[in-house]
Amino acid sequence: MKNVDDLIESAAELAERGLSKGEIADELNVSRETASWLVERSGTSPTATTTPTEPSSAGGPHDIHVDWSAIGRDSKRLGAVGSAMADLFVRQDEEVDLTIGIEKAGAPLATTVSRELDTDLGTYAPRKHQWEEGDIEDLGGTFSRNFAQIRGRECYVVDDTITSGTTMTETIEAIRDQGGEPVACGVLADKQGVEEIDGVPVYSLVQVIRVGSDEG
Repeated sequence: MKNVDDLIESAAELAERGLSKGEIADELNVSRETASWLVERSGTSPTATTTPTEPSSAGGPHDIHVDWSAIGRDSKRLGAVGSAMADLFVRQDEEVDLTIGIEKAGAPLATTVSRELDTDLGTYAPRKHQWEEGDIEDLGGTFSRNFAQIRGRECYVVDDTITSGTTMTETIEAIRDQGGEPVACGVLADKQGVEEIDGVPVYSLVQVIRVGSDEG
């Protein structure tokens, strides 16, 4: 994708396929607010009476789109990046035997990390996948039964990007609710420059830093 118009077109296509705004945010690696703005700009908002979000009235959201499809579409590249992410965790020097991937994009990355570190693999579907409008706190995420379960174990958490930190925070809380303990989080790109979330260190291959003021 080269510009905002491409993002708006992609958001329209995803909305027409029935994806929620939270899923669109996940697919395009943008915040939920940005996804709402893109869908509204495309004219494909599923609810015509929906009140426009604040960013759309301010000329657009302040966000950064990260396109890593050149990695995701090639298994060799994905494996190489997974190896690099796994190396971020080596410094922990912990006997961790479980890697949790945040669906959707974090799952294939977690698979390559898990293979490198020889751990079991689990996945978590965050509540944003169900989100359209309103309070996301009313929704709930789930761990897939088709993969390894927490069972009180220490684990690594893997995702593709951190936009606001909300999804990673939710996943950490969900793991602890299951009796597990996140040892470290790893992402491809961190758009917030966070060093830790809820006491859990965060490692990224790339940190994206916005230079300049949003004002004026």
